[in-house]
Amino acid sequence: MKRFALASCIGILALGAANAQEFSKFTADIGGGFTSPVGGTGRYLDTGWNVRGGVGMNFSRFAGIKLNLGFDDMGINSATLGQVGVPGGGVHLFSATIDPVVHVSPASSRVDVYLTGGGGMFHEYQNFTAPTLVTTTAYLPFFGFYPATFAANQVLSSYTVTKPGFDIGGGIGIGKVGNGKFFMEARWEHVFLNGAHLDAVPVTFGFRF
Repeated sequence: MKRFALASCIGILALGAANAQEFSKFTADIGGGFTSPVGGTGRYLDTGWNVRGGVGMNFSRFAGIKLNLGFDDMGINSATLGQVGVPGGGVHLFSATIDPVVHVSPASSRVDVYLTGGGGMFHEYQNFTAPTLVTTTAYLPFFGFYPATFAANQVLSSYTVTKPGFDIGGGIGIGKVGNGKFFMEARWEHVFLNGAHLDAVPVTFGFRF
């Protein structure tokens, strides 16, 4: 009886220790979604789209850190284009940030609620465009080589700048597929520009390992 009780205690302690340490030290994710310009930025840009990916380390079931790479694409709205006097244009934002992550619930649980935020560098590429026709040479076995014309966008002017910024937000991971789960995440991005700033909220849906 004493041996059974001792073995049971050892088993319970071992199980508790295993559960306390049950988390993946490496994490990675990929996803995409939509990006909404907010604040003053919303007066000039339309809602666009984004793609994102990240890799990082978990220090425990409740804390970790990630390197996040992102791309946001937003069009310049018609009112702004009318003021400038061009037919088209857009803003493309590349980002690389270091973001600590705090899990409200354990990262290994089926429903993982977390908060995140950090900072890094943002590269903005802005252009104004106009539709044009491009003529090139195409080939078909029956006709051989022949001239072909197709529609394209001509860049009238462009501007690039790399500036620091920060992001803050949170998300939720749901379910378990192997060692991963699906997630939805929203962040506020704030980029310091020359005498101004860019603000946008990317909402991303994806899969995290």
